[in-house]
Amino acid sequence: MSQGSVTALRRYPVKSMLGEDVEAAAVTEQGVEGDRVAALLDVATGMVASAKHPRLWRDLLGFAAQWDGGTPRIRCPDGRTVPAGHAADAVSRALGREVRLVTTRPEGATVGRPDPEAVMDAGVDADVPFVHLRIGQGTPGGNFVDYAAIHLVTSATLDRAGADMVRYRPNLVLDLPDSTPYAENDWTGRELAVGPVVLRVLAPTPRCAVPTLAHGDLPRSAEAVRTLLRDNRVDGSPCLGVYAEVVRSGELAVGDRVAF
Repeated sequence: MSQGSVTALRRYPVKSMLGEDVEAAAVTEQGVEGDRVAALLDVATGMVASAKHPRLWRDLLGFAAQWDGGTPRIRCPDGRTVPAGHAADAVSRALGREVRLVTTRPEGATVGRPDPEAVMDAGVDADVPFVHLRIGQGTPGGNFVDYAAIHLVTSATLDRAGADMVRYRPNLVLDLPDSTPYAENDWTGRELAVGPVVLRVLAPTPRCAVPTLAHGDLPRSAEAVRTLLRDNRVDGSPCLGVYAEVVRSGELAVGDRVAF
């Protein structure tokens, strides 16, 4: 496979809120600086609030977070911007459910994850069964990633999926000229040099119901996951992209070269 390049670099300072594109950022073993550094805890259950459980938390995707000098800053659906310290009040009022903002992942932190097919069949308001998914098991950090420090995908895979990148919430989008759609499925165990950073691929990324939901101005789209259910199941799960750990840290930028 010939060399490629980084075409997008993204971070999501608060879990399940919209994120931001950046031109450059430091990457450490914990991931992209400012990525998933905060989350909202459901006061009633003690679980991490995640749009994976659409009935309760899909409206989090109407909020957006930016990394502002070492702390998240939140833009509310009505356009107001509030510092992280006031985010819990704003979200609690908007969702009618009490939450608190945390910046350290509790030991054994979990999110609720219904089967995406069940959500699509029953509807986002349906009370469908869900499992408790422990987050962050593939990272040494204390942030709120689903599994590993980095989530990446190729432009060829996004083109085949036919949905906006925003729906799949990657950290990196790589353009590899000779890559075929879903080629990432076969990268487990391989290392990529991405600029000065070295990543080791851990596993394909299974998709939940999140890509099907409204993301800010993007409307709902069941096809964002139905396409994967038809075209790219891995061990029975619809997948897009891969999780990776950081082997060597560095400053990463859009346009950096990529090679195995």
